[in-house]
Amino acid sequence: MKQKKRQGEERQVIGNGGELHQTAGGDVPILTTQQGAPVSDDQNSLKIGARGPTALEDFHLREKIFHFDHERIPERVVHARGYGAHGYFENYQPLSDITSADLFQRTDEKTPAFVRFSTVAGNKGSADLARDVRGFAVKLYTKQGNWDIVGNNMPVFFIQDAIKFPDLIHAAKAEPNSDFPQAQTAHDNFWDFISLTPESMHMIMWIMSDRAIPRSFRFMEGFGVHTFRLLTAEGKSTFVKFHWKPKLGMQSVVWNEAVKINGADPDFHRRDLWNAIQSGNFPEWELGLQLFDEAFADSFEFDVLDATKLIPEEQVPIRRVGRLVLDRCVDNFFAETEQVAFCTNNIVPGVDFSNDPLLQGRNFSYLDTQVKRLGGPNFTHIPVNAPKCPFQNFQQDGHMAMVNPKGRANYEPNSWGGVAGGPRESHEIGFKSFPGEEKGRKVRERSETFADHYSQARMFYASQTKVEQGHIAAAIVFELSKVQSAAIRVRVVSHLLDIDTKLADSVATGLGIRETVKAATPAIEPRKDLKPSKALSIMRNPPQTFAGRKVGALVTDGVDRSLLDALKKALQGEGATLELIAPTVGGVELSDGTRIEADQKIGGGPSVLYDAVAVLPSEEGTKLLIKNAAARDFVSDAFAHLKFIAYVSAAMPLFAKAGIAGDLDNGCIHLTQAKDAAAFVAACRNVRQWEREKVVTS
Repeated sequence: MKQKKRQGEERQVIGNGGELHQTAGGDVPILTTQQGAPVSDDQNSLKIGARGPTALEDFHLREKIFHFDHERIPERVVHARGYGAHGYFENYQPLSDITSADLFQRTDEKTPAFVRFSTVAGNKGSADLARDVRGFAVKLYTKQGNWDIVGNNMPVFFIQDAIKFPDLIHAAKAEPNSDFPQAQTAHDNFWDFISLTPESMHMIMWIMSDRAIPRSFRFMEGFGVHTFRLLTAEGKSTFVKFHWKPKLGMQSVVWNEAVKINGADPDFHRRDLWNAIQSGNFPEWELGLQLFDEAFADSFEFDVLDATKLIPEEQVPIRRVGRLVLDRCVDNFFAETEQVAFCTNNIVPGVDFSNDPLLQGRNFSYLDTQVKRLGGPNFTHIPVNAPKCPFQNFQQDGHMAMVNPKGRANYEPNSWGGVAGGPRESHEIGFKSFPGEEKGRKVRERSETFADHYSQARMFYASQTKVEQGHIAAAIVFELSKVQSAAIRVRVVSHLLDIDTKLADSVATGLGIRETVKAATPAIEPRKDLKPSKALSIMRNPPQTFAGRKVGALVTDGVDRSLLDALKKALQGEGATLELIAPTVGGVELSDGTRIEADQKIGGGPSVLYDAVAVLPSEEGTKLLIKNAAARDFVSDAFAHLKFIAYVSAAMPLFAKAGIAGDLDNGCIHLTQAKDAAAFVAACRNVRQWEREKVVTS
């Protein structure tokens, strides 16, 4: 007992050591490293010049990220909930004019790929439809090594410097004392951090938009986020930003729908990806490059090294250079999806980094994380991580080593000739970094070119339709309504005033803030001359097709066989699918006496799982459905979620019981004959009946 007491006393002394470092006020301890060294700047990593590369000697950055990377065993600290698939990248035409990267040198050449989609904040067991950033990580197994494009479904990020990443994620994750909320940012810690970090305001517009609740992985864009370089064989450099454009177009859900999907099927996104591939409807994206030179970078309104900024497509058009196809599900989730290791520092000859301080920190963090998570330095020996091209080096031993150098030579240089001497470097084909010239003082500073935190947030908001702007305001109100501290809510509104006064007023009204809120003082006066960008809006870029979507048909015994067949045919012609929801999964008897099995039973197949619905009961079947709460919810939710609804006359009593019979609009298509099914499918190409939102929200 005495020994335990002494140990406890020692811990207490160590824990109170921070009290030796006091501010002038005497009430706030000074931040230190784990070794006790006082920290002068916790906002900026050490760089060679304000816009230069991050210095490896920054012990505070390395210690902070190193400790953060090792907080979870064995689950990923971020992006824990993910789902992956195999596929390939097919190059359209040679790109030797901009890069020597091998996969871009030949027309129609296919490069094996593995892609992992994920949420960020939630743990491995959280639900798919949380409001969150989605990870979009692509591993390309090229003939000159693995190239990882580790991005998100949003082109910008919350922070500008990697030294703030642990703070961001700590704030966004469940609060440490209660361990909730899970997979949500609707809590005090997150918004406290955001309200004190103006650089996050652009990303807040994205995360509060419909981009944060995608309908499917298949219907969302992907971005490399950072600025990279492409290098030709002659050493010519071109800046590049990477984009993945979904062939099926973009689509999101509405918030109430997302909440209900999480309850009905928390695996909704992963199930959707699995089913699409298994059915042969392989998801596709086109790789787009935004290419620009040093002259553009110098003249652009913002710093291309700032990860909280984007380059509008109207200023630098996207060049589509190939397609990514996912055509094979994993054989084993753990062996592949769970053990796959992505690292931003995995690049190939012809690709290089920029001095983006967030990217520079990620290059350290990702490798460190994989070593910890997968048990040692030999995680590259795991098949999903191993290159598919020949590889050889002198690295040996370590935990779980599967490959070691053969022969006597395990060092270089050596005098053993030929094969016995082992591999040698190649100046001709080996990786070469861009020979940039760096100069400047060793400083912990943020470049003044990073100081504008509101202008692009304003541009993003202005680029949205009125409906989308309403969704952003509603999302912020919802999230802040979960924040208990009134001061935090007011601080957020003060930032919104620098973005858009109507948005700020809408949020303040929604929160019941009666006091006059003063706008936050910006480091640089926000610009008001930036033009809206059509590419930033989902609704301004409709899919033009209903392909890849799913219709749920509510049926009973006696359902009209001709209408059902016509609906199936029209959907097949569009590239969409039909599922039947019936009183029992055993199915129903059609009007011609034949029997057909159902895909879901009522209550197990709510309308939130479908992109559009058809309500096709017989008159006798409707009498049973109006007594069924799940059936009433099926039609009322579909209407409330702005979905296109096909219906037969016999369904009207069910609509009346659900309280929507008097509100049917142009998004509700009456099926009276077979040709009406084609009209319904054509209407579904608009995805949502947005005009109805005024009715259901009034």
